[in-house]
Amino acid sequence: MRLYLATVDPDQIRWALQSGLIDGIVATPRVLAEEVPQADPLEILGELATLAPVPIFASVGALTPTELMRGSRALRRVAEQVIIAIPFVEDALPAFRRLNRDGIRCAATFVHSAAQGLLAAKAGAAHVVVPVDALDAIDHPGESVLVPLRAMLDRASVECDLVAAGPKNALRLSAMGAAGADAAVVTPDTLHAVLNHPLTDRAVDRFLVDMARRAKPRRAR
Repeated sequence: MRLYLATVDPDQIRWALQSGLIDGIVATPRVLAEEVPQADPLEILGELATLAPVPIFASVGALTPTELMRGSRALRRVAEQVIIAIPFVEDALPAFRRLNRDGIRCAATFVHSAAQGLLAAKAGAAHVVVPVDALDAIDHPGESVLVPLRAMLDRASVECDLVAAGPKNALRLSAMGAAGADAAVVTPDTLHAVLNHPLTDRAVDRFLVDMARRAKPRRAR
């Protein structure tokens, strides 16, 4: 399962890339607003493209097909590895098809049901993004969307990545993979948390104690 890191923090991106942990970056409006509210999005996008030769999910501030096409082309002029993130609403449907025909990969965001996800894939989205954190928050487990959507995409032979956005911990991340997600969007905090486990810490402490108690081998005379 691929991992996309939701941040524009250069230090976090460098660390995750050098560690081989991530396969892409998510620089959506929420991420930009939280981390660099005063920055020019296109300037940030250019910096990210230089820093990381991986897919970058970025959004256009529009919903109508004409504005979406114009904005998408502007983003692609900044960086060719950009994947255009578009809310899955009816007005945006023509843009999915046109971008697909032009060879510009796009991601349908705010997909909250398996039926929506199937329609997004058929409309031309290369990625369908299911906000599992939002679904979990209303006691509607993300698996209830991912499992049937995975089955429908496979049965329809539609080439589309299923992306689980926002699993909050290691258990939820694992559950998303088991439910059929091709990728997950995680924050730096979540990624760091997944690296740790109380039993791992305990095992390392015991290992160090055992190593310290080991009798040193005698040197041959």
